[in-house]
Amino acid sequence: MLEVRDLNVYYGEIHALKGVSFRVGQGEVVTLLGNNGAGKTTTLRTVSGLLAPRNGEVALEGTSLLGTAPHDVVRRGITHVPEGRRVFNRLTVRENLEMGAYTRRDGEIDADVERVFTTFPRLRERAVQTAGTLSGGEQQMLAIGRALMARPRLLLLDEPSMGLAPVIVEQIFETIQAINQQGVTILLVEQNAAMALSVATRGYVLETGRVALEGRAADLADNPEVRRAYLGEA
Repeated sequence: MLEVRDLNVYYGEIHALKGVSFRVGQGEVVTLLGNNGAGKTTTLRTVSGLLAPRNGEVALEGTSLLGTAPHDVVRRGITHVPEGRRVFNRLTVRENLEMGAYTRRDGEIDADVERVFTTFPRLRERAVQTAGTLSGGEQQMLAIGRALMARPRLLLLDEPSMGLAPVIVEQIFETIQAINQQGVTILLVEQNAAMALSVATRGYVLETGRVALEGRAADLADNPEVRRAYLGEA
């Protein structure tokens, strides 16, 4: 579904991604693991059109995305839940969800708002509340719900567990699995390696802008190097 080949991305003179290549197959959950500064967020921002690579290729179902504006990437079927959630603080929960459907012109937006409320019952209770007054967990639910309003085929998730209580993290990851089971392919960036590998099909480990390891999620979870570096085992 998604093919990333030999991606090189710079911030000024800083070489952030150094020949990164990976693929995401239809229906998979693929996770990108790595420490801060490894290039995970840069990778997602490049896929979604927010950053332009110096060279390399990003293709969706065989068609290049390079040079495609971010709103047109959304129209192509990719939505991005950014690190830090980035909800519209002064808009209500419902208005945030409606903003997620801004590329659509069909008559099913209200029905999709209702689907999000079914997925996240807490948001239904907060429908007329401004997003800036929500808890961190509620804002994460809203950010995911907003992305779903575009009816994505590929969902990019950047650090969905960041700053959340363990019980909320479990709820978020259960929802990620449910979204995938409904037919949405997922590319997941997550520092909580144990949780990421528990829901992923396959994974890639980024180190200083390069892919250092790749494989099935179960194999990576059993890899001594991964267990030591990312799962907190001696």
